[in-house]
Amino acid sequence: MSVDVSWVPDALRRAVPWVRTSGVEFGEVTTTRAVAYLPDHEELRNHVGGPHAAMIFGLAETASGAVGLAAFGATMERATPLVVRAEIGYLKLARGPLTAEAVLTRPAAEVLADLDAGRRPEFTVAVAVRDGDGAETTTMTVVWTLKPNRAPRAG
Repeated sequence: MSVDVSWVPDALRRAVPWVRTSGVEFGEVTTTRAVAYLPDHEELRNHVGGPHAAMIFGLAETASGAVGLAAFGATMERATPLVVRAEIGYLKLARGPLTAEAVLTRPAAEVLADLDAGRRPEFTVAVAVRDGDGAETTTMTVVWTLKPNRAPRAG
């Protein structure tokens, strides 16, 4: 059975102003994979004419957030997804528009079982960024957590 996650791109645009400001666009989004795009705009470039490293990081992190939101959006009432840490490798100079493909590396059912057991689960998203020629220019690993929401205080 397929889960409808078509709401994820609009939710990210509304909740994360940087997504709107940077011009990130979304392609396929599922509960295990998300694809995001960053157009090639001069104001997003660095001193050597490629996309600035901060823009590449932002695109990759946004793609990882899209797959995480798709996989765990139903838990938002009881837990908030937060980045714990990220590691990025800039492999070669990127040129032109970028495509980031983010893949959930831990089954969502395992993560939810940890949350249901009262633990604060972590899950990893692997991201590959390709440039306009399709060459892989950047890899990133983002570790997320589902932080349980506190119950409202009485009184």
